[in-house]
Amino acid sequence: MSVRNRFLILVAAVAVLAAVGLASVLHASARADRRDHAQAGGPRITPGAVTLTGRGRVVFRNMAWGPHRDELTSVPADDPAGPRTASGVKCLRFYAASGTGVCLRAVHGPVSDTYRAVVLDARLRPVHHYDVPGIPSRARVSPTGHFAAWTAFVGGDSYAGTNFSTRTAIVDTRSGELIPSLEAFRIVRDGHPYRAADANFWGVTFAADDRTFYATLATGGRTYLVRGDLRARTVTTLHADVECPSLSPDGTRIAYKKRVRGLPADAPWHLYVLDLRTMRETPLAEPRSVDDQAVWRDARTLVYALPGDYGADLYEVPADGSGSARRISTAAVSPAYLG
Repeated sequence: MSVRNRFLILVAAVAVLAAVGLASVLHASARADRRDHAQAGGPRITPGAVTLTGRGRVVFRNMAWGPHRDELTSVPADDPAGPRTASGVKCLRFYAASGTGVCLRAVHGPVSDTYRAVVLDARLRPVHHYDVPGIPSRARVSPTGHFAAWTAFVGGDSYAGTNFSTRTAIVDTRSGELIPSLEAFRIVRDGHPYRAADANFWGVTFAADDRTFYATLATGGRTYLVRGDLRARTVTTLHADVECPSLSPDGTRIAYKKRVRGLPADAPWHLYVLDLRTMRETPLAEPRSVDDQAVWRDARTLVYALPGDYGADLYEVPADGSGSARRISTAAVSPAYLG
């Protein structure tokens, strides 16, 4: 092949690559432009004051395309599909209780994004902030509002597989004192001290005593529900095959996702409720795989997110295994019920 032909082939290849790159940029730009405009048939959203003190309301991250995408929005708890009030505060993950919120958000940089956990007061004003060493995944606030927790992926990006690592932190929202990782806590497994390099924690949920919490511990290829003690700095295994626990309002039951044999590797979970006194498991009437830390709307009902057209939709299901699941809100995630 002559030098001239080689040169022409090189020029053609460069031109093709440039065209592909330009098309990708234009496609991304068009998609971003669409995301800035409200979709037809989407929820009605207006800016306004959102607080964490009103009873009978739910606050969540709005996923609907338009100028208020990713903002915390508020609706009446008994009308979750109704018009939304947008706060202007953007979060990737969120939770709130007793007038205290925790917001996990992206900090956009010139080369890549970093992440931050921000403790919010009742008017969504920042009180404390902390660097998060990975992609935000879970967030919780204690019933008193005195503690907040968050989990981030620091290696890998999905709970479905086994090749991932998480970092879970807890902060005293009054003093700002941070426990940067639960891996510093002593582990008691089956009544004996336990140490392992592969110990991994995620999905904190708090009891009302400002001392007790529950979380997932993964080690040795298995997951466990652990009960933690903030004063003793210990975690104790209680039950196997529990992920992303959520403590009921009366402190007697744990809702969680459980890996079920025979389900696809990338969608392996069903929702269950565990009675902490009897350790009896009850499967819930949601047939789909749920990769979320469910929220107790009240003592009888659980709310959780499933994939939707604009990221995620919210569903509810009875906590006693009866009934069936139903969608309650589109384009929403990370709900927190106030009051």
